[in-house]
Amino acid sequence: MLAALSRVFFTLLVVVAAAVAAFFAWRAYVEQPWTRDGRVRANVLALAPDVSGPVVDVRAKDNQRVRKGDVLFVIDPARYRFALAQAEATAQGRESDRDQKKREFDRRSRLTTGAITEEAREQAAAALAAAEAAYGAALAELDVARLNLDRTEVRSPVNGFVTNLQIHPGDYASAGKALAALVDEDSFYVAGYFEETKIARIHDGDPATIRLMGFEPEIRGRVESVSRAIADREITHGSDLVLNVNPTFNWVRLAQRIPVRIAIENVPKEIALSAGMTATVVVGGQGQKTWPDWWPRFARWPAT
Repeated sequence: MLAALSRVFFTLLVVVAAAVAAFFAWRAYVEQPWTRDGRVRANVLALAPDVSGPVVDVRAKDNQRVRKGDVLFVIDPARYRFALAQAEATAQGRESDRDQKKREFDRRSRLTTGAITEEAREQAAAALAAAEAAYGAALAELDVARLNLDRTEVRSPVNGFVTNLQIHPGDYASAGKALAALVDEDSFYVAGYFEETKIARIHDGDPATIRLMGFEPEIRGRVESVSRAIADREITHGSDLVLNVNPTFNWVRLAQRIPVRIAIENVPKEIALSAGMTATVVVGGQGQKTWPDWWPRFARWPAT
């Protein structure tokens, strides 16, 4: 009798444990949106000089952290100093010519019609206007020369990290050609690619939990937005601009993955974010763990 009761009790215990496990598994895999297909993203700026010339000084190192306004490298400023001096001389000459034309116009304006013709007065006014325009153009060229000289020092536009620095003293820098990448450290976010069947349970402002591959601490985040479009790989444009629809159709349809942007609210000190990292994202749970502490690790985080 005791043996029979023990078997019944053990069977009931196994059934209850299986039911509890099934409940938490259903909650994790069905009820709550989660994805293992997440990536850390950031704005990556292509650093390119605004002027051309040989590089005389490189003050930044690869993977170095820089602050906004820090000088990264310097282009030889000699040619631009000469251009600035020439622009200053030209502006002075234009200013002198304008002042002379203005004195002529003032003198002729005070003369009566008996001493000067109306045509001569109009000619003096036109000469003054041309001199003022030439002086204004010279001032603009002077500003451009100053700007070019200032742009020989390539500075960081944001706080971030220099990466893939491909320049050394003696290299020739061409205007508009990127020489390094700068990762904006204030722009990190996570892009989670969720199945379309789970998008209905994701809303802007929902709390999210992020776990990076290789790091133990969790990162708290919040849903910022859901992408409104993805590419349709079943449709292409023909040569006559008519849609070319794939004639085959698979009865087993895989759910499309929709990008969801997750804003990062805190990053533990022991985590160093790098754009491109793999992440597991769980939406919901008010920023707390969505499984009990005793639940096995493999069930809490399918990605690990």
